This record gives sequence, structure tokens and C-alpha cells, in this order.
Amino acid sequence: MDAKKIFDQMTPYKPGKQTDDVKKEYGLETIVKLASNENPFGYSDKVANAIPTLATHVEIYPDGYATELREALAGKLNVKKDQLVFGCGSDEVVDIICRTYLDTGMNTIVAKPTFPQYKHNALIQGAEVKEIPLHDGYHDLEGMLQAIDDNTKIVWLCTPNNPTGCLIDEAALTAFMKKCPSDVLVVVDEAYYEYVTSENMPDAIQALKQYSNLIVLRTFSKAYGLAGLRIGYGITSEKIANLLNITRGPFNTTRVAQGAAKIALEDEDFLNSSLEKNTKNKQQFLQFLDELGLDYYDSETNFVFVKLPVSGDALFEHLLSKGYIIRSGEALGHPNGVRITIGKKADMDAIQDHIRSFLAPVIEESRL
Repeated sequence: MDAKKIFDQMTPYKPGKQTDDVKKEYGLETIVKLASNENPFGYSDKVANAIPTLATHVEIYPDGYATELREALAGKLNVKKDQLVFGCGSDEVVDIICRTYLDTGMNTIVAKPTFPQYKHNALIQGAEVKEIPLHDGYHDLEGMLQAIDDNTKIVWLCTPNNPTGCLIDEAALTAFMKKCPSDVLVVVDEAYYEYVTSENMPDAIQALKQYSNLIVLRTFSKAYGLAGLRIGYGITSEKIANLLNITRGPFNTTRVAQGAAKIALEDEDFLNSSLEKNTKNKQQFLQFLDELGLDYYDSETNFVFVKLPVSGDALFEHLLSKGYIIRSGEALGHPNGVRITIGKKADMDAIQDHIRSFLAPVIEESRL
């Protein structure tokens, strides 16, 4: 059976190197993974204690409405319960949005580079994808507005952006929303929302009251440390949420994931502790990069994209041999760089030593 023609031009998502593979390949016992922007500090002890109970009665379907989590999240965000749509990670919500709104003859607008699943899912639905290059890591919002035409259905704004970490500030987002046609959906993906420390972070949830064409995405995979349970969500108008919930599968999030997310939402001590450690360790890492003379993009996330005088693959392979998995820019549309997740202090100190020993000769030679 032949699939859609577009599949001839596409490949499956390729995740970063897995720890067991690296151990076998290099004969290492300890691996530090700093490639996927997971929370290196784990997840709430309260979640860990609850999982044995949550994992009982697996013969029964989960609550398709995610009632308890929905009520808790609606209360925390001060939105109506029916403004929410849950997904197996926020990337499933991206897929749901594409399946609901995109078709052949339509187009969607994304930054380049950005989170690849916007483009991936849009192409599967037969839509044209217009890619607007970033400006020094930031969205070219004016360029995206100019790209909108009569066939544009969705504009994707990843903020802070992955892989650069740059934030669309409040003034910029407000100006964009005012100019964007009201019949074009604007999806603001805030997967790294909790990590933002800038005072100019826009209140996208509040903006929902003013703009009926806005969808905000968030996740429990990053700061809350529940990546392995796969649960994220979207917040939008009740009208749009209803359409997305028609598209959504009836039991797409598990009982364990729903229960764990609700508990994680309530454990603010763990969340705040993780955020404080991330901020401190990131500041120290940025200081190291400054001392080495390496440029990097502004980051409001738990990762930093470092610009290099060599290919991203070269540093990636060197660190891999030392037991550190990072993400090469080659796979992210930015070959001369790497994306490094901020880890625990001891791990960040060690990886800095490895980076220095590998790059110092190259940097010195470039200065001669």
C-alpha cells in the first residue's frame, strides 16, 4: 500500500543518543545526558510515592476528560475547565491542532530553526510550510506577518524558542497579535515557561481573553520532570478547545500521567528548587563561555545553544567519548553549534573541563 506522497520526503524523528547505547559503544559505566532538556533534578518525591497507587487497576480505561487534573489546572491558571485540551505531551496537542485545522491548499508559518514537530505534522496534513529565518536566535515577527496570505491557517511561535532559547517579550507578542488577522490561529508554545526569569515574559494566558485566535501550549515534561509519562496541554477558547477535543483520541493520557501531573502541580517546593538550581548553574556556565570567548544565544530556558568555531558534530563526538551526551546543531538546523541542557553542578563543572580542553587549542589558533 502506498502512503501519502509527502512521506517520500520525510523521515521518522531521530532522538538523541541513549545512555545504554553510549555505554556499550565507548565502554563507559557512567553517562550524563544533557541532550533533551529533561530536568536533571528528577521529579517530585510526592509523585514518586504516589505512582505505585496510581499504577493499579491498569485493566480500566483512564478518565478521558482528565477531570481531577483539569479542575486543578483550571483553578491554578484561572481559566474555565473547557478551555483545556490534554495530550500525550504537548507535541501531541501540536498534532491535534494540525489535524483539526490544516489541509491541502493551506499553509502554516514557522520560524527556522524551531521545534520541528510543527512542520512535520503540517506536512503530513498536506499543508505548505513557510519557514521564516530567525534573527540572531529571535523570531522575525514582522517577516512572519508579511508571509501571511489568504491560505494561512496557523502561525507557530515557540517562546522561549527551541533550540535557541530566545524569548518573545510582552511588547513584541502584543504587537504581533494586534496585527495578525483574527482568522489565523496563533499557537504560542511555552514548553519552557517555568524557566523564564525575564520580567518581560508575556502573560499569554491573560491574552486569551482578548484574542479568540490564540492557543497556548505548556507541558509537564520539562520543569516538572515528567517527560517519561508524556502529558502536556493547551489552553484556548472554549470553542477551539471543543474542536480540538473532537480530534483528540478519547483515552490519550493515562491515569498515571494525569495523577502524577496533578501532584506535581501542587508540589511548588520541588518546582522552585529545580528552577533555582537551574538558574544558578546556567549563570555559572554562561560565565565559563564568556571566559572562553564563545558566543551563545540568549536563553530563558534550561539549555544554552553555544556557537562554535568548529562543527557541532566535532564537539558532540568528543563529549560523547567522555560520557556526556549533548545535541549537535547539525540535527537542529544550525551546524556550527551545540545545544547543552543545564545539568547538576558537578556535571556542569566536568563538562566545562572537557569543552575547554577540546576547544582551547582551536580558539587559540583562530586568534593567531
